[in-house]
Amino acid sequence: MRLGTRTQNEFISVLNEKNEQIKKLFLSNIVDKTKPIEIQVMLGDATVTNQKTFDQKILFDYFKKISDNLADWNKQDVSISNNEDLRRVFFKFEVMEGNYLISGHISVQFHVLLYYKPIQKVIDVQKELSEIIDLTKNKENELSDNSDELVLEKLKEMGYKDLDHQKLFEIFYDNDEFREKIFSEIEKKSDTDFQKFSERKNELFKELDSLLIETYQTSSAIIDDAKLVNGEEGCLITLDMEFVKNNIKEGLFDPRKISDKTKENISRRINEIFNAITL
Repeated sequence: MRLGTRTQNEFISVLNEKNEQIKKLFLSNIVDKTKPIEIQVMLGDATVTNQKTFDQKILFDYFKKISDNLADWNKQDVSISNNEDLRRVFFKFEVMEGNYLISGHISVQFHVLLYYKPIQKVIDVQKELSEIIDLTKNKENELSDNSDELVLEKLKEMGYKDLDHQKLFEIFYDNDEFREKIFSEIEKKSDTDFQKFSERKNELFKELDSLLIETYQTSSAIIDDAKLVNGEEGCLITLDMEFVKNNIKEGLFDPRKISDKTKENISRRINEIFNAITL
């Protein structure tokens, strides 16, 4: 049974009211923890601009505080999922009272936007990378033109004349020694060390990656499970109660059969959740 579900039962109605209080308090705290601040970032074209973000660590620490406050509950570790540009901080917890399992799930989902640090190093790396790409592109074009002439010249020396494309392909495919010899002579004729430039390009791309910074954005709204799965921004808190018999959980049960003592303990547990999320 999901707390918040309509019911005529007085006890469940009281729990539903407490559940609404918990949701409102949780949303208020998440709005506070994700309060946007402005930072300077650099775009790909070297333009420096302001971007709003929040501190992901503050959010994580708040969830950790909730976990610590639920001292004798069974809990999962506070976790952060990382799926491309979508991130989620989440935490699950549960406890048994009599034959009833009370479980909770809290999450905050937000998008990640990448920018460069607003420093000169980014521009310097981009400039060097651009120069290497232009140089190797021009040299590759020159080498391609020269390679065609060299291949035809070598084929003529070997007695091959008036070859069509199909025949040329067959010669290269069947004659490994000839193919390797042609490639070796083509490389010797080039004054450009393509291997060296390729390694340097990889180094520069890695350096650019290290100069990226993450910014985060979310919305100040309570979302449901479906919206969470669909990747919408916002926060989620759900509380469920199930009847457990022979290790089988049942979401549908008659709350009138809950003993007064168990009701008292369940109410205390729900209050513990409220106190745990309080700042």
